[in-house]
Amino acid sequence: MQTFGKLASGKRLEKIKASANYSNGSFQNKSFTPNLAEGASFLKITKEFLYNKDKRNRPSVTLPSEKTDLHHLDPKKDVLIWFGHSSYFMQVDGKKILVDPVFSGNASPFSFTTYSFKGSDVYTPEDMPEIDYLIITHDHYDHLDYETIIKLKSKVKRIITGLGVGAHFEQWGFDHKIITEKDWDEEEDLGDGFKIFTTSGRHFSGRGFKRNQSIWLSMVLVTPTMKIFIGGDSGYDTHFELIGEQHGPFDLVILECGQYNAYWKYIHMMPEETVQAAIDLKAKVLLPVHWAKFSLSLHAWDEPITRVVAEASKMEMPILHPMIGEAVNINGKNEHKQWWLGID
Repeated sequence: MQTFGKLASGKRLEKIKASANYSNGSFQNKSFTPNLAEGASFLKITKEFLYNKDKRNRPSVTLPSEKTDLHHLDPKKDVLIWFGHSSYFMQVDGKKILVDPVFSGNASPFSFTTYSFKGSDVYTPEDMPEIDYLIITHDHYDHLDYETIIKLKSKVKRIITGLGVGAHFEQWGFDHKIITEKDWDEEEDLGDGFKIFTTSGRHFSGRGFKRNQSIWLSMVLVTPTMKIFIGGDSGYDTHFELIGEQHGPFDLVILECGQYNAYWKYIHMMPEETVQAAIDLKAKVLLPVHWAKFSLSLHAWDEPITRVVAEASKMEMPILHPMIGEAVNINGKNEHKQWWLGID
């Protein structure tokens, strides 16, 4: 199936094998990172998903949303539009940036599984303008969606992603000349005052049975007027403080806050850890993502935002929580209501 993509080979594989972060046939986290925590097992987790999933794991009604016309944005405005989960669009200093877009309605190679919440799919690839930079943090299906990517092909000027992920794009017919693949702790000058610094995460990768054949990234986006941290997926660890020391402070940090569980606590943060990570990064404002579109864990659909907002208030961390599709002023004040309240 095309949707699975392709593993790296040839010169790309040689480059991967030369990486300091690659050993024993796969990419490695900087800290010891088991996929499952102590005492957890695949059988135990399967039973939890079958019998102990929260009854409010998915919203029972259509989620509210707004629709922003991305084709006719004021080019002088710096805005962000969140599409649910970890997909979002940014217009910053005149450049249009799209991160981890998933518009197919599924976070899976199979359309009958892992389908999106009602109301979370108000945007389509056709709603996207021409994209200067398509950023893919890693190749999991809830971040790299074949159907979406194919429909965006004619609109994408440049792709920035991790080592190995380019093999998927070339398999899908993209010109290798527009693909930039990076390891951790590298820099790419994009021109016009824009730079990307690739940083680490505590996670894993893979679209098939063989894991960690491409690297997972977080990124520091430097523009002429601001600095933004694009978190991707990551468990909590000391790398956030290190990135904060090396690259902070940040005008905005975008971090995952959902799909967590104590059984896999090393690869996904708890909401309270999300706030601590923002503090470690020296964030001026936190945007929590990775929620409100797919059910990939056992918790209630709105538990991530409820917990992260409570912790942010406790720790006095400014936080954004826009409705899906709502335009966010990146460098100004925003007034957001807690739109999820009262939704079962």
